[in-house]
Amino acid sequence: MPALTTPLSRSDVRTLALASLGGALEFYDFVIFAFFAKVIAAHFFPPSQAEWLRQTQTFGLFGAGYLARPLGGVVMAHFGDLLGRKRMFTLSVLLMALPTLAIGLLPDFATLGLSAPLALLALRIAQGVAIGGEAPGGWVFVAEHAGPRRTGTACGLLSAGLTAGILLGALVSLILHGAMTEATIADWGWRVPFVIGGVFGLLAMVLRRWLRETPVFVALHEQGEQAREMPMVLLLRHHRRAIVLSMVGTWTLTAAIIVLLLMMPALLQTLHHIPAGATLRANLAGTCALTLGTGLAGIASDRWGMRRVLPPVCLLLVIGSYALYGVAPAYPALLVPCAVLAGLGGSYVGLLPVAMVRAFPAAVRFSGLSLSYNVAYAIFGGLTPAALSALVPHAGLAPAHYVALAAVAGFMAVWRMPRSEQP
Repeated sequence: MPALTTPLSRSDVRTLALASLGGALEFYDFVIFAFFAKVIAAHFFPPSQAEWLRQTQTFGLFGAGYLARPLGGVVMAHFGDLLGRKRMFTLSVLLMALPTLAIGLLPDFATLGLSAPLALLALRIAQGVAIGGEAPGGWVFVAEHAGPRRTGTACGLLSAGLTAGILLGALVSLILHGAMTEATIADWGWRVPFVIGGVFGLLAMVLRRWLRETPVFVALHEQGEQAREMPMVLLLRHHRRAIVLSMVGTWTLTAAIIVLLLMMPALLQTLHHIPAGATLRANLAGTCALTLGTGLAGIASDRWGMRRVLPPVCLLLVIGSYALYGVAPAYPALLVPCAVLAGLGGSYVGLLPVAMVRAFPAAVRFSGLSLSYNVAYAIFGGLTPAALSALVPHAGLAPAHYVALAAVAGFMAVWRMPRSEQP
C-alpha cells in the first residue's frame, strides 16, 4: 500500500508554481507551430505545390524540432548531473525564447525563396535543442524538491503545467481566430503568437532565477557522490532496462500529445473539412481535460499506487482516440465531447515521469530521463507527424490505430519499470 502523503509546504508550492509557469511558456513556444501549420505551409513553401504536400513538409519541419531534442537534452542533463539542476533548468528557457521570437519575424518564401524554409528548419532545430532539457529537468527538479512520498504529486502537477503550455497555445489560436479575419491571420496575424511567446519566454527565464537548487543534488555535491564517470557511460552499463522501458513509455506519451492534440486541428480540417474554429474549440476542450487529468493522475499514483491508476488511464486513452478520429468525423456535434475523452486518456502523461524518476538513482537521474525521453521523442515525435499526414488520406482511422498500439506498449513499459533503491 502506498505511503500516505503529506501536504506540500509553502516552499514546495512556490517551486512547483515557478517551474510550471516556465515550463508552460516554453512548451507554448514549441507547439504553437502546430496550430498554424496550414498558414506556415502557405508562407514557406512554393505555392505551386499541392496543399497536402505543403502540409506534410510543414509537419516535417515540426518534427525536426523533435529530432534535435537528444542533443540539447543529453548535453544539459550531463551538466545538470555534474553542476546542478537549477542552472540547466534556467538556461533551457532562454534557448527557447530567442528562436521563437525569430520565427515570428522571419521573412517568407516570397522574400527569401528556398532560404526561407531552410531558416525555419534551423530555428525549429534550435527550439528542439532547448526543449530537450526542459521536461526531464523539470521532473527531476520538482521530484527532488518534493521527496519520494510526493513524487507523483510533484511530477503530475508539473506535467499539468507543461500541458498548460499547449492549452495556452490553443487559447491564443482561438482568440486570434475570433479577433482577426482568416485573411489577416494568413497575411501577418499568425506571427503574433510567436512574438508573444518569445517575449514571455524571456520573462520566464528571469522568474526561474528565484528557484533553489534541489536538496538531493546539494547532498550529492556535499558528500562528493556525483557520478565519477560520464553519466551516460554509467547509464549504458547499469541501467539499460530502465532506459529501454522509459523509451517505450515515451512513445505512448508522444502519441497522446502529438496525435490527439497537436495534429488534430489540421488533420480534421484537411481530411473531413471541419471548420478551423470548431477544431480549435475541440482542441481547447481536449487540452483542458488533459491538463486536469494529468495533475490528478499524478496525485492518484501517490495515494493509490501506480498499478491501480495505470490500467484505467491506458484504456481511456484507447477509447478516446477512436472516439476522436472515428466517431467525431461522422457526428461533428460530438467533436468536443470526443476531444475531452481523448484528453482525459492523455493523462498517461502524468504517470510516465513518476515511473522514470523512480527508475534512476540520483547521480544519473537527469541524464537517464533525458536520454530515454529525448531519444524516443526524436524517433517517434520526429517521424509520426509526417508519416501520419501521408497515411491518413488512405486510412482515416490510422491515427486511432497508432495511439491504441502505443497505449498497449506504454502500459506494459510502466508496469515493468524498475525502481531505484536510492532516493
